[in-house]
Amino acid sequence: MSAITNFNEPLITKSKKWEKLGKILTPNKGVEWMRECLGSSFALQVGSTSYFSIYVTGRDSLNRSQIGKIKINIEKPIEVLEVSSSPVLSFGELGTFDENGVSYPWLVRSYEKVLMYYVGWMPTVLTPFQNHIGLATENKNGFFERVSKAPIFERNNDDYLSIGSCCVLAENDIWKMWYTSFLEWGRLPSEPKHRYLIKYAESADGIIWNRGNKICINFQNQNEYAIAKPSVLKIKNVYHMWYTYRGVDYKIGYAYSEDGVNWIRRDDIVGIDLSSNGWDSTSQCYPQVFQYKNSLYMLYCGNSYGKEGLGIARLDL
Repeated sequence: MSAITNFNEPLITKSKKWEKLGKILTPNKGVEWMRECLGSSFALQVGSTSYFSIYVTGRDSLNRSQIGKIKINIEKPIEVLEVSSSPVLSFGELGTFDENGVSYPWLVRSYEKVLMYYVGWMPTVLTPFQNHIGLATENKNGFFERVSKAPIFERNNDDYLSIGSCCVLAENDIWKMWYTSFLEWGRLPSEPKHRYLIKYAESADGIIWNRGNKICINFQNQNEYAIAKPSVLKIKNVYHMWYTYRGVDYKIGYAYSEDGVNWIRRDDIVGIDLSSNGWDSTSQCYPQVFQYKNSLYMLYCGNSYGKEGLGIARLDL
């Protein structure tokens, strides 16, 4: 398929800037699941109200990731109303792909069910870890139960090292996934410890996926080595993606697409910059963008992969 060249950039322009609303959450020594760090999060609207459940990746005292939940009113987003005392999804059984942690939640409402795609962690010997994507469903008590003890999206010949964070949209009879694929692990101290970027897959049911080894967001120079955490919205028949990328430190990038497969990368108009000081002054990462009324909202993590907190920004359409 040819590259996209014949449509204008909607919504996002150099003149539009995200308004930083502040930090929602900071790691809390009194809550074990988010004792040391906060990571990738996902906002799910409660009915048609202004309330949102935020599913938050946290790290415990042993640096293991779990997913908990908080509740906010999007009209006063930095005032947290509730924090779950325990995670809604925790580690898998010993020996499974998620025995050492779960993270990067992405939720989808489908036929009155709430599905959670997530990344499972397991330690390895010669490399630090291995990741695969699992799937869980919400039960009547608000916790999540695994659809399978095995990953529903695992390694294959094209993605043979590790699978990271993903974004899933269900459009009519097609489920679309943008996911992180590891390309290599560094062998020398002078090399990045790993290289990964964003690819695309499709499914008829959200469980069995077809991949074409299609790269969506590629490295734009030799200094980049990590592109991850896609967050895609379709607005006015155009796909918009926010993601995190890095050379030295993570930043937030932006791309747009007519078909969701071929993307035009425009980090220069993302509209959110590092602060001059404070919790997001050296790094911004793990965005999730969602719409409420006539505004977009972005959840994102700050310095040191979220050790200094989770924040929110707004962009009026």
